[in-house]
Amino acid sequence: MNKTLTTLFALAVASVTAVSHAQEAKGDVEAGKQKIAMCIGCHGIPGYQASFPEVHKVPMISGQSGKYIAAALTAYQKGERKHPTMRGIAESLTEQDIADVSAYYEQHGKTSAELAAKPKREPSVQVAALLQKGACVSCHGENFAKPIDPSYPKIAGQHADYLFVALKSYKVEKNNNLGRSNAIMAGVAKQFTNAELKALSNYLGSIEGDLHVVPQSRFR
Repeated sequence: MNKTLTTLFALAVASVTAVSHAQEAKGDVEAGKQKIAMCIGCHGIPGYQASFPEVHKVPMISGQSGKYIAAALTAYQKGERKHPTMRGIAESLTEQDIADVSAYYEQHGKTSAELAAKPKREPSVQVAALLQKGACVSCHGENFAKPIDPSYPKIAGQHADYLFVALKSYKVEKNNNLGRSNAIMAGVAKQFTNAELKALSNYLGSIEGDLHVVPQSRFR
């Protein structure tokens, strides 16, 4: 691992404790079930697409780590993530709301099937080199679905177009409506061209993961 990646990995490990302390509210799945009306209109519709900052499928969150969902919503609240719609939704939530919604989606659509330690689909030589350069497995774990800490996302099988938009957002600076101010991911993403980020996203989106879109009616 080169010096830059060693530094980024050290920052990642050090940040785990800080993120964990920010999410100490205990979530209640049943309470969360009553608080997801603002979520299902996008995340509960298979194939649903957002149009900002470009057209892409909204991320799958059923089966995602609850601590990661909580971390993401908290980042939108604080303005560390600048998507206007998501920030508006996050700002309407209390700490307990976030904990409950996160707990609900962690178990939503969850199955007992265990993923293998390595993806069944091998990356191309080019993508394998990019994955190594970014040290992606160091944080996102085996099969890119078992992060070293649950406050980091599972990315295996996530929509490739969403991953591409998310990765590019870490490269954005000085934009009030777009970007993510995470020093670790910014350091990783800025190593790559957009074409390389797209290649990474396409591969990660093509492998098997725990994430799902579970259809949910808006009329409940």
